[in-house]
Amino acid sequence: MISNSFGRFFGITTFGESHGPALGVVIEDIKPGIDFPLQEIQSLLDKRKPRDSKFSSQRKEKDRIHILSGVFEGKTTGMPICLVVYNEDADSSAYQVIRDVFRPGHADYTYFKKFKIYDYRGGGRSSGRETIARVAASGLVNELLKDIQIQSRVIQLGKMKASKQIEYKENPLYWSDWNTLETVNEYLDNIKESGNSVGAIVEMTIDNLPSGLGDPVFEKLDANVAKAIISIGGVKGIEFGDGFILGSLTGEESNDPINSTGFSSNHMGGILGGISTGQKLILRYVTKPTPSIRRKQKTVNSSNEEVEFQLDGRFDTCIAPRVIPVAEAMTKLVLADAIAYQRLLEGEPTELSHLREAIDKVDEDILIAIYRRFEIVKQIRALKIEEIIPLEDPVRESQLMERLILIGKEWGIGEKKIQSIWKEIIQSGKSP
Repeated sequence: MISNSFGRFFGITTFGESHGPALGVVIEDIKPGIDFPLQEIQSLLDKRKPRDSKFSSQRKEKDRIHILSGVFEGKTTGMPICLVVYNEDADSSAYQVIRDVFRPGHADYTYFKKFKIYDYRGGGRSSGRETIARVAASGLVNELLKDIQIQSRVIQLGKMKASKQIEYKENPLYWSDWNTLETVNEYLDNIKESGNSVGAIVEMTIDNLPSGLGDPVFEKLDANVAKAIISIGGVKGIEFGDGFILGSLTGEESNDPINSTGFSSNHMGGILGGISTGQKLILRYVTKPTPSIRRKQKTVNSSNEEVEFQLDGRFDTCIAPRVIPVAEAMTKLVLADAIAYQRLLEGEPTELSHLREAIDKVDEDILIAIYRRFEIVKQIRALKIEEIIPLEDPVRESQLMERLILIGKEWGIGEKKIQSIWKEIIQSGKSP
């Protein structure tokens, strides 16, 4: 499925389920001859595992990375790189009781409605475990990111809010207020003992980000970062800079004054018009309470019968500490993509291999677009046959060609070239 691929200039495709044999990622945009950062990738996967916290899932996986292709004698070959992590501690028995039941807050219901089938074992593809592939892929982009630094802290956990004045110290919960860490642990103890869970708000900051990253309209940097983070299971909202507080400010209060040395404030969070300003990029996102709780809940089964059930298994009291390494990984992938494109845009000296990587990605996008067009054409043909409408519409085809020629002129593409390409595409779409 196209939805399992991400990125334009640094593209990845992920695969695997929570209780399947393995999870993995295929990466095709890596030039040959570079040292493969195996230890760095493994370190990131270790960071993604449940930290030493009683509030995390007790599923214990080694998450050791295995290289199936694209690397020889420690260096990339230029061929597709396939990385996998094998599942070794999956316990599907706890999910037998809900094999025909849709868990509230999970994707069971929506997956079933879309695909007419779903993997009940730990959520299958919708499980947070699929993020292993994302984290593994992010270990390959540090050469592009260079001095860019990403940091994340939990600033609210359930009803507990951290003080903004306290310096952060490393802890399993990423809790930003060291002075109240003990109180927060007690709070989570009570939540866990009651069989419940809580949500959280995470603040992420990105330092040393150059100005000029991101593109107008549909490829804005904040839009792409938002999509990347919202694509993580359990993340339900995101804001940049002052975020929703901006709704209560005036223009005079929210505008960031500019002087000869830069900006004197950062209400916008380091992005204007979808393009980075060179300031610290600031964002916050919210994770919902873990939907798996040890309390009786009402739902329906696959026959649409109302039922009551109670889960038993290995669950996180709060998923935020597990989401943080994934959100950082997705942000790295977005930034790497933006930096790679900016290099091309600015005409920086580049290697032939870089240009080939870029054109290969464009060719893939063209192929995907043609495939989508063919699929739509099939649906149009079926509707026309059903409603007894002529299959061919020369007038519409002529109008389409005229519109494409006008667009092509704006981009400097010749009329004959467009006619040649689109006549072939239109004709092939008519084939049975």
